[in-house]
Amino acid sequence: MSMQSEMESPPSAFRKQNTITLLGFFMILFLFSIPGNLHLCSNSSILLLSNKSSSDELTEQTLNLDGHLGFDNLEYAAKDFGNRFHFPPSAVLYPKSVSDISSTISYIFNMGPSSKITVAARGHGHSLQGQAQAHQGIVISMESLQGPVMRIHTGELPYVDVSGGELWINILHETLKYGLAPKSWTDYLHLSVGGTLSNAGISGQAFRHGPQIDNVYQLEIVTGKGQVFTCSEQENADLFYGALGGLGQFGIITQARISLELAPNRVKWIRVLYSEFSRFSNDQEHLIASENSFDYIEGFVLINRTGLLNNWRSSFDPKDPIQASQFISDGKTLYCLEVAKYFNTDEVDVTNQKTEELLSELSYIPSTLFLSEVSYVEFLDRVHISEIKLREKGLWEIPHPWMNLLIPKSKISKFAQKVFGNILTDSSNGPILIYPVNKSKWKNKTSLSIPEEDIFYLVAFLSSAVPSSTGKDGLSHILSQNQKILHFCSEANLGVKQYLPHYTTQEEWQAHFGPQWEVFVQRKSTYDPLAILAPGQRIFKRQ
Repeated sequence: MSMQSEMESPPSAFRKQNTITLLGFFMILFLFSIPGNLHLCSNSSILLLSNKSSSDELTEQTLNLDGHLGFDNLEYAAKDFGNRFHFPPSAVLYPKSVSDISSTISYIFNMGPSSKITVAARGHGHSLQGQAQAHQGIVISMESLQGPVMRIHTGELPYVDVSGGELWINILHETLKYGLAPKSWTDYLHLSVGGTLSNAGISGQAFRHGPQIDNVYQLEIVTGKGQVFTCSEQENADLFYGALGGLGQFGIITQARISLELAPNRVKWIRVLYSEFSRFSNDQEHLIASENSFDYIEGFVLINRTGLLNNWRSSFDPKDPIQASQFISDGKTLYCLEVAKYFNTDEVDVTNQKTEELLSELSYIPSTLFLSEVSYVEFLDRVHISEIKLREKGLWEIPHPWMNLLIPKSKISKFAQKVFGNILTDSSNGPILIYPVNKSKWKNKTSLSIPEEDIFYLVAFLSSAVPSSTGKDGLSHILSQNQKILHFCSEANLGVKQYLPHYTTQEEWQAHFGPQWEVFVQRKSTYDPLAILAPGQRIFKRQ
């Protein structure tokens, strides 16, 4: 079924498999206080006797689903990667069609403002602060959404149509069969399309292609009224731009048309170190400004890491093994530039020459040049290897109080001096990413809130609250550090924006969006006026 035909079909026209009566479920949740007699009939339809007048009126409503509602094993829907917030829903919807999602939301919307039921779309559960949870509401398991089958168009402007619950790793494997791949990625590919597009989707390719939300041609969205719209830059553009980076506030992304490009076979993967932040940042900014630069540019902050280069040897080879063996990282704050050049197997000589030219323009410590050559898939899916190791050690289920900041270029040196030189004493709790992007490559109509300057940095503190052998509370320590960093940013007026933001008051959200707030509120009133969707973001509350 095409996006357009699916949008135009009323719920009654959809294929019916399982008959689920939602009236009784919703009433059980929220209408115990209403007088009346509730009983279960033999045909599994729940009948409600409600006394709207002096004489009881018997009403019966039935909603037909292709999928089903689950009332058991709700714990998984109250957990996420952040592992800090746990708000159990009352049910999980396992949709098999877009109409399952549309019908469910329509039913809740038609109950009116008196209902307090909320709905959250859950992809692969990688949110950090309960953003995909719905306390006593409905969580939609987007990975259950079946269809349409992934369709790849190989024309002049290639693209792939995918379900909103599809994982990026699956898209990579499928599009590679046609020699194609999406242009922009996240560092971790086991995330859902709807999840990353509702935020932004930023990685080391964003300096060139923009984030993932800038590489989408079309969306299918179920709004907070239960309406299904196909939207793009030309059709329903306000909803299209609003949903991209919109934190799930205006609709649930059920399908997406993703832009593709020709995929390379191999990747030359390089790491070098700097001892001075100014040289490190200058080189990063130089590379993202170059027309024919590397294809991926990121960086790390490394504080007091013992035997750092020896740890790299499992995946990289030193350009000068003797010099590398004499390098000491203990007690130092170092900055790692990580770059990659994509190529095909018949382009080895040209790629090597270009790589040498680019490296010759940089001011890194010569003895710290490490290189590797891997397949394209191995490079893009590199974080999954680390995930497997963490799971084996039991460290995947611990709290991950991550914090991601977008910092204007003009303030990055001041930030680095205070945070890396004073607030943080080590980087043993997890990676600290840092790299610049070009605002000129980003579209300015989406809901994403970013700094005003042309170049800004992503700084990501990817900490894990590893249990301490001394009994100290690692989570409290990390949260305290995060608050110190945020307090400094505020006091120093750095113009910082949070990426994957988390606030507890609407005033904080208003400050986050700044001039965009009025548009954000207007879109909310248009597409989700009862604030049914994405309650875990804590932006709007059901009245």
